[in-house]
Amino acid sequence: VWPAVEADYTGYGGEVLTRLFMEYPETQSLFPKFKSIPQSNLAGNPDIAAHGVTVLRKLGELVKAKGNHAPILKPLATTHANTHKISLGNFKLITEVLIKVLKEKAGIDAATQDALRKVMGVVINDIDG
Repeated sequence: VWPAVEADYTGYGGEVLTRLFMEYPETQSLFPKFKSIPQSNLAGNPDIAAHGVTVLRKLGELVKAKGNHAPILKPLATTHANTHKISLGNFKLITEVLIKVLKEKAGIDAATQDALRKVMGVVINDIDG
């Protein structure tokens, strides 16, 4: 399914972050640049879409590493834990939002949803480590 995401990083990235902020409003405050944006102005915001592109590109790197992701993950985990203070629960939230968006926009089936949860579970576990 990842080629569909790569073909429209901006669309998917903007949708994932917008939905994350709408469904879990407390997560918006974790992004200082976005915390003052009213929920009514989230959809279509170019800054949110741009950050969504960054998130999904990094996730794509992790997925394509097929388990050999330590060199990619370590700096990401370090900054998210020490600088941004992002808890592991938030990675689980964005995983579920990503799965919902992929189900709606790319038509992923239950098996693909489960596979993505497993991949993200490994990544999240490794972040915890």
